Amino acid sequence: MTSRSDGPALSIVVPTVDDTAALEETLVSVLENRPDDCEIVVPIACRYDDPWNISEEVRFVTAPPHAGFASCANLGIAASRGRVIHVLAAGWRATHGWADAALARFSDGSAAGGVAAVVPLVVSGTDVRHVVSAGIRLTRGGRRVAVVPRRSRRDGTSAGVDVARLRPSSPILQAGFWRADVLAATGEGFATVCGNDWCDADMGITIEAIGGRVVVADDACVVEGPTPQPTRGFAHGLYAERVFWRSLAARSLLPSVLLHAWEVVRSALLGAPLGTVPTLLGRAVALLQFGNYIAHAHRMRGIRAAMSAEADDTPTTVRIDEPHLSVAPPHRRRRGETQFRKSA
Repeated sequence: MTSRSDGPALSIVVPTVDDTAALEETLVSVLENRPDDCEIVVPIACRYDDPWNISEEVRFVTAPPHAGFASCANLGIAASRGRVIHVLAAGWRATHGWADAALARFSDGSAAGGVAAVVPLVVSGTDVRHVVSAGIRLTRGGRRVAVVPRRSRRDGTSAGVDVARLRPSSPILQAGFWRADVLAATGEGFATVCGNDWCDADMGITIEAIGGRVVVADDACVVEGPTPQPTRGFAHGLYAERVFWRSLAARSLLPSVLLHAWEVVRSALLGAPLGTVPTLLGRAVALLQFGNYIAHAHRMRGIRAAMSAEADDTPTTVRIDEPHLSVAPPHRRRRGETQFRKSA
């Protein structure tokens, strides 16, 4: 990870696997609504010739061919300099003031005991009044559950969304704000061994293990874009089982194992008849790697101890004449001006 002490308040990372048209759609929305104190980093695993000549405003990082979404995200995070990292998938769109609203939720001080991640509300691409996601939650038994508000938004405001009742354990991988020091402390970023579907839940467990908090920003909105089909069969069982056993780094053993037994039966029944055997086989393979989960739990305890020590060394006196972490008002486009400039 690069030094962030003199970096911008925010790094916007747009991982792009193969869809350059979706990338341009996202960049237009980001450039129109971005705060001044930010950088835009695009880790990209396909060819892009930059026809609009935006390399002065956007930093492109070449990812290995066929790299997955999580791998691209990790590459962009490693190349960024911001104190807060916002991962936004290609094809998803930013809205007015979305970054300012999310940044306002982060507390001062170290990640231990503070806000480690902020969840924006994800609205439908066909009806922005309808909220489709407010992060995800990993149950004690190991089920990844989408957090969806019971009521939809009205007239473009957060009226109708009771965010006080929402308890996500993590933002979704496609749209979330993360403290850079939390991502750096893991030493690996998002765990690619947990797959693109489950590595956000795994990061949520990391936050729980180190004593961080996850909050929802009801006035930070992202418009939903294309979402890959979830993994099934063997891969689903493998990643789900890995995340469950890694989650024990933050949760008590006996209640979790009992609930997990029921979750294994439930998921096997849902996958019947064709998906049951591959799913159970994937879980069995993951269970054979039990030694890795013990090492992971020891590593999480070490990270929490280090962050707690850092928090204890941080002065608690706040000077009102010192600047606080903030961002300037969003950059606005003048009437008739386009953000993309065609290259000669």
